[in-house]
Amino acid sequence: MGAAWVCLAGLAVFALGYRFYARFLADRVFELRADEPMPSVTHADGVDFVPTNRHVLLGHHYASIAGAAPIIGPAIAIVWGWVPAIIWVVLGTVFMGAVHDMATLVLSARHGGRSVGSISSEVLGPRTRTLFLLVIFFLVFLVIAVFADAIAALFVAQPGTVIPINFEIVVAVAIGWLAHKRGARLLWPSIVALLLLYGMVWVGVQVPASIEPWFGEHQRTAWVVALLIYSFVASVLPVWVLLQPRDFINSHQLMVGLGALILGILIANPTITAPAFSAGPADAPSWFPFLFVTIACGAISGFHGLVASGTTSKQLACAPDARLIGYGGMVGEGTLALVATLAVSAGLADWAGHYHAFGAAKAGGVAAFVEGAATFLGALGIPRGPGEVVVAVLVVSFAATSLDTGARIQRYILQELGAIHGIGPLRNKYVASLIAVGLPLILYLAGKQRLLWPLFGGSNQMLAGLSLVVVTLWLYRQGRPWLYTAVPMLVVLTVSFLALSSMVGSFVSEGNLLLAAVGALMLALEAWVVIEGVGAWRRLRAAAALAGGTGRS
Repeated sequence: MGAAWVCLAGLAVFALGYRFYARFLADRVFELRADEPMPSVTHADGVDFVPTNRHVLLGHHYASIAGAAPIIGPAIAIVWGWVPAIIWVVLGTVFMGAVHDMATLVLSARHGGRSVGSISSEVLGPRTRTLFLLVIFFLVFLVIAVFADAIAALFVAQPGTVIPINFEIVVAVAIGWLAHKRGARLLWPSIVALLLLYGMVWVGVQVPASIEPWFGEHQRTAWVVALLIYSFVASVLPVWVLLQPRDFINSHQLMVGLGALILGILIANPTITAPAFSAGPADAPSWFPFLFVTIACGAISGFHGLVASGTTSKQLACAPDARLIGYGGMVGEGTLALVATLAVSAGLADWAGHYHAFGAAKAGGVAAFVEGAATFLGALGIPRGPGEVVVAVLVVSFAATSLDTGARIQRYILQELGAIHGIGPLRNKYVASLIAVGLPLILYLAGKQRLLWPLFGGSNQMLAGLSLVVVTLWLYRQGRPWLYTAVPMLVVLTVSFLALSSMVGSFVSEGNLLLAAVGALMLALEAWVVIEGVGAWRRLRAAAALAGGTGRS
């Protein structure tokens, strides 16, 4: 089948979902009003709580969630066939992921910009707050370590990306100063910066900035250290200094990049060479439930809820903007996952060579995407070499955005834990940020970050399910329609529970007691929060019965 037709069908479903389902959620489920007080205004501090133009905030939010995961997930899951991968990406985005992202954004905005973990104490009970925050801490800790390692690997493999990526950071700071101190609008400066960035891509191709002569075999470690130092600085700076302008540039870059890749698909209309359905290589686990947790961020992701309630809600200027930013941002991520799936199913010259084993798929997912996406750019007349650098810059830009957003979220989580338990040093943003980046560095230096990666997909979706537990009970308590979040909640909790249970069993049989213990802990937490949720639901039902009413469905 031609990839162009699959691409058009997927884009059509995304457009219909945003046009009709997102509007229904905004009007009927969440009842968003333009006159609602927003925490960005009521708690304005010029650092974290900053009312922001919806298009600028969409750029920040989109860039923060659209990291490497929606590329890596489809690039691995294609071993089970392109049809189930495409179906999960498209339908999962429209009916689950976008609903989750919009719901957590609205929930946080109506609770003073607090995180989902903090809000859980009000909805489920005070016992849930600390453990919910600890799980978030663990997941973000893993995200920071893995993303730093992934970016470092790309810097080593594609040294042509180093100059344009660092150029983008410097220009973003200049643009942030112009916008905040001089009142300049971000749009045109960011477009000029994007054009200059592509100029720097050409420079990077001509002058690859490898640090191998200085660090030799330790260059990857050197990049990880540099990236974590950068993340510390970015996490304590006001959002207008770096995050907002850099993410606005990145949002343009992603739109241009996605537009070019989609245009390349439509022009070339390459034949999909991956199998439509497959049991996978001999070393691959069963497609159910693992396809659904492998394509995590490309369909539904708990990390998105952390971004929505951790940083985005503090910048939301108007409640109805949650439709564009929350739902629309996830549709954008689904589009990236759709293109990534087509890149590795129709853009590779030797598909079987890349996917002869599940281990090869896991190790070479990003490389396969870069190769396949460069093939699409070739249809636009861009040579393969520069095309691969352009795609690699795109991947690094968004992985780096998720990295420093994760560090900022981790700072919030640690400060909340410090406030709850009266731990003074944790309430200091510099101490909290140092811990946020220091622990992943220790994990990396110990060589353990890759061991925990198999748990990421399942635990990430588990967090999405737990966040939807909070949202669903909150809607029920408010007397609003709640089935639209309850159904995704049940699906994601079931899939993540089955996947984590299977992984724990595998770890035990392999004698990997560390991973088995971590997986068992995550399962216990899921069961514990669900039990708390059931108890809270029963209390609400009893109260409604006494009052002579029930929650709407």
